[in-house]
Amino acid sequence: MRVGWIGLGNMGSGMAANLLKGGHEVTVYNRTPSKAQALVKQGASYAARVADACRGEAVITMLADDSAVEGLVFGDEGVVRSLSKGGIHVSSSTISVALSERMAVAHAASGQRFVSAPVFGRPEAAAAARLFIVVAGAPDAVDTCMPLFEAIGQRTFRFGENPPDANLVKLSGNFLISSVIEALGEALALVGKAGLDRRQYVDFLTSTLFNAPVYKTYGGLIADKQFEPAGFAAPLGFKDNRLVLAAAETLRVPLPLANLVYNRFLTLLAHGGESLDWSAISQLAAEDAGESALPKRAA
Repeated sequence: MRVGWIGLGNMGSGMAANLLKGGHEVTVYNRTPSKAQALVKQGASYAARVADACRGEAVITMLADDSAVEGLVFGDEGVVRSLSKGGIHVSSSTISVALSERMAVAHAASGQRFVSAPVFGRPEAAAAARLFIVVAGAPDAVDTCMPLFEAIGQRTFRFGENPPDANLVKLSGNFLISSVIEALGEALALVGKAGLDRRQYVDFLTSTLFNAPVYKTYGGLIADKQFEPAGFAAPLGFKDNRLVLAAAETLRVPLPLANLVYNRFLTLLAHGGESLDWSAISQLAAEDAGESALPKRAA
């Protein structure tokens, strides 16, 4: 399949590489051209402009936030203006429900198809093609894209024909992960201040009632205080909690725990934690308990 790829950050680079490994013809664009060099060496074509990445059957965007997506999708030479009629835009970015709705309308008006396909998994899962993909869009468009999803993930979950629904699922999932991080941080602050071994405690949890990837991954990071390099940076976690609260406000759904976690991220950023992994919010509970200082910004 001829596909364009826009966005080569921590997640996008590994995902695009797996499309190449899957035999797809990939054209890559990134605002920092040097990030495309490794993929070009693996067989990708380089796009000097967004429009040049929109010449195939589909184009996938994997960008940091709403602002980045808006600029590259709705710009003068952006995806909406460059994609052919019948072409498919697959958005794998974690964005607001409102922006997803706006893109769905814009693509339909241009005779194009839009599929939301955000993913669950950290950069190591992206590189290993072990992501979980949440998809919503017109059935024919999703069917066309299934070979792409099979190349980058271990399983694809379809959530109907309305693209924003996939974005809501993604935001709600990230809210749950951040809630687990907060809960682990509080529990580890408790046992740590009592003098128990934090790593032994996490091993106990993840070998019994909490034998799940999210507890294993983040329990280990928190116990070892391994917050750099960031697999998922704290500002992105803050952004996702803000977006889930915006969706909840629209739907009139109170989310008390999401508000707590939102303020945890705000506190971490206020203390200079922009470069840290989002799991660093766990250390705020230890700080509250007088156990240890917040992690410092890397030099």
